[in-house]
Amino acid sequence: MPQIGWSELIVIVILAILIIGPKDIPVVLKKIGSSVKKIKSYVSNIQDDIENSIELESEIKKDKKNKKS
Repeated sequence: MPQIGWSELIVIVILAILIIGPKDIPVVLKKIGSSVKKIKSYVSNIQDDIENSIELESEIKKDKKNKKS
């Protein structure tokens, strides 16, 4: 994953101020924050679903193995 240094961060902030404008930056940051929060929530739900399906699959395999014995 690429690392962002202080100089790159300053360039990004200056460009944001020039492009978006100082008045709209808080609104844009709030929207970005809420979008990131939603994405993290979706990813967390997907991870939970995958873990649950793996657990169920292992339980089914154990039950099949126990029934054969």
